[in-house]
Amino acid sequence: MTLPPKTSRFLRSWLSVAGMVIAAGSMFAFVLLFAIDLVGHNANPYMGILAYVVAPAFFFLGTGLMILGWWIHRRAEKKAVPGEASHVLTIDFSRAREWKLFGSFVVGSILFLLLTAFGSYQTYHLSESVSFCGQACHGPMKPEATAYQVSTHAHVRCVECHVGSGAEAYFTAKMNGVRQLVCTVTGDISRPIKTPVAHMRAANETCGNCHWPGRTIGDLDRTYHHFLVDETNSPFSVRLVLKVGGGDGANGKNTGIHWHADKGTHVEYVAADPQRLSIPIVRVRDAKGEVTEFRSPAHTNVSPNAVARTMDCIDCHNRPAHQYPSPNDSVDASLAAGRLDPSVPWLKSNVVAVLSQTYATEPEALQKIDAALRGTYKGVPTLDEMVAETQSIFSRSFFPEMKVDWKAYPDHSGHKNSDGCFRCHDGMHKTADGKRTLGASDCNSCHLIIAQGAGAEFEKMNAKGFNFFHVDSEFSDLSCSQCHTGTIMK
Repeated sequence: MTLPPKTSRFLRSWLSVAGMVIAAGSMFAFVLLFAIDLVGHNANPYMGILAYVVAPAFFFLGTGLMILGWWIHRRAEKKAVPGEASHVLTIDFSRAREWKLFGSFVVGSILFLLLTAFGSYQTYHLSESVSFCGQACHGPMKPEATAYQVSTHAHVRCVECHVGSGAEAYFTAKMNGVRQLVCTVTGDISRPIKTPVAHMRAANETCGNCHWPGRTIGDLDRTYHHFLVDETNSPFSVRLVLKVGGGDGANGKNTGIHWHADKGTHVEYVAADPQRLSIPIVRVRDAKGEVTEFRSPAHTNVSPNAVARTMDCIDCHNRPAHQYPSPNDSVDASLAAGRLDPSVPWLKSNVVAVLSQTYATEPEALQKIDAALRGTYKGVPTLDEMVAETQSIFSRSFFPEMKVDWKAYPDHSGHKNSDGCFRCHDGMHKTADGKRTLGASDCNSCHLIIAQGAGAEFEKMNAKGFNFFHVDSEFSDLSCSQCHTGTIMK
């Protein structure tokens, strides 16, 4: 069988035919990937890379090989001596060798298409795995991947929360996947990576798939173990009841912290900055439709036309799977768990101090932590364990290459190391007549301290609740984060 010169200019060499097979395989892969993603249970943000970058790249490779084969053939024709046979692709089936070559080519082409289908399918599943999101592709996402592994959502795939449903979310996810690839290749990445606050999906589209805001949770018993920065690392624990509340109001008035998510109540606010750290205006509409506005006098330049955001779960639970504990909290946790020995003098103070230093890279930090602790605690029996645990704390929560730590991404679900709840409940937000305040002075509105202190003192229970005793004085009107910055207190 001979292909005449005028039959097809791109089928005159094995190189061109090979290019055609690759181009056909890439088209097959594109259609398969698109179909898998279209009917899949969850949209995959990285399918945009596979279907719209990788597959087209192989298509252009195959097309390039076809053109290259044609160009080589044209040059050979021009250099040919007049009267010689034209250089065309000839297959003579009367010769056994030609049959073998042709058969090998057909079998190879079929295997190539099968491998393309299998590889595309496996790559699809790999691209939606946690290891791909946090390690294989996203080197810059190391902080998020590390924090995710120890979060309460560690068994929830990244794509469950980071990709929306519907045509708009589908398209956006594909484009974001391609954009992230370009940024990763070019190194055009912000450090730390900016939180996409303005473009976050509504909580009912992510959290609402598993969590039901209308569920009545009631009160939760929580105990927090702390250690003072004195010579003996004195323990100080607080046991409290968190008044989470919840419910949809069908069985009575909804109270507690989750009152903010009550269907019968509408809370909205105006933020003064893109990250919503400062909130000067809060509006509350009750079940009767009456609106009450609270304003902070600290902000007088807020536009009356500023766009208000309806409050949802994410406004408080803004770090559900990527939390970075402060040095203070991390060391408290290790001391409470016995991974650090509280009998070592000034241990908390010194470990928090070395964790709070500024380092350029993780290797530099680990080396300096080792040197600092060994220089301070030479001869201590538990020195090796102390160094190893301190280095482990750093590796879990501090990422100097990406400029990520507890300060880069504050957690709003509390009010200790950042304003959190006190962005609104600071005692400064008042109605126009000054009669109503979003106060912070009544701690018992959200939690009830039923035990505090250490030893026998901590064993004393009070069902009615204690006033919070701050080591040497009772609670004052100061915001916790004014002193608790995550390191040694001011």
